[in-house]
Amino acid sequence: MGNVTSSVAAKFAFFPPDPPTYDVFRERDGRLVLPGVTADKNMDVHLLETKVGNKIVATFWKHPFARFTVLYSHGNAADLGQMHELFIELRAHLRVNIMSYDYSGYGASSGKPSEFNTYHDIEATYNCLKKDYGIKQEDLIVYGQSVGSGPTLHLASRLQKLRGVVLHSAILSGIRVLYPVKMTFWFDIFKNIDKIRLVSCPVLVIHVSLSLLLFGHPVQLLHFVSTEFFFCLHVIPIMQTLRRSVLHFSVFLFLMI
Repeated sequence: MGNVTSSVAAKFAFFPPDPPTYDVFRERDGRLVLPGVTADKNMDVHLLETKVGNKIVATFWKHPFARFTVLYSHGNAADLGQMHELFIELRAHLRVNIMSYDYSGYGASSGKPSEFNTYHDIEATYNCLKKDYGIKQEDLIVYGQSVGSGPTLHLASRLQKLRGVVLHSAILSGIRVLYPVKMTFWFDIFKNIDKIRLVSCPVLVIHVSLSLLLFGHPVQLLHFVSTEFFFCLHVIPIMQTLRRSVLHFSVFLFLMI
């Protein structure tokens, strides 16, 4: 019964665009590029190998005056090909570097999407930030949207010196998306409600009114935050442009703490 329920939760968790919205090509000089993206000397494309052998695509959007770097884990129904505009906006408005990646089985990343593969994916991406760009924990903000809150809290629960955590329409756990259970079962996936207790850095929780119906009251995660610095932003479903401005401003203030 547990395995069946866990499999059902996983099916509800991952909806990779089919077909993928982009592909990756290698130039004659060996550099990886994403077709359709305006040439940007401050954007690097990586093909990273995870500890289980999957090859995942990651993009690093560099700001020349950045103090911090955001490690962005996207939602369950998008891939990197749909995120360019958002990353360009975040980089410009917040003056931060943006590192994002596609989960195994998403976009041009190999493998299949699963809970544990997302953990391996974000670990490989974080290792790239350390090795290739010299990014320190103290200068890193991890940002997870919807299912991306799972790998985000997985990493944040293991790193004790992060600058901050941003949870956008986060889930409590996979099973809690389907059923209003009060306890965590061994076969559950993305046990965010348990992992957030291990986070020691400032936490910003963002949720939109409509997301309460979809992701099981993400604001409830605040009740389990152990750090003394936590914030909650409730965004009503207003025009997309205005809503993005509110989100950008809120994250900007969060970076200043």
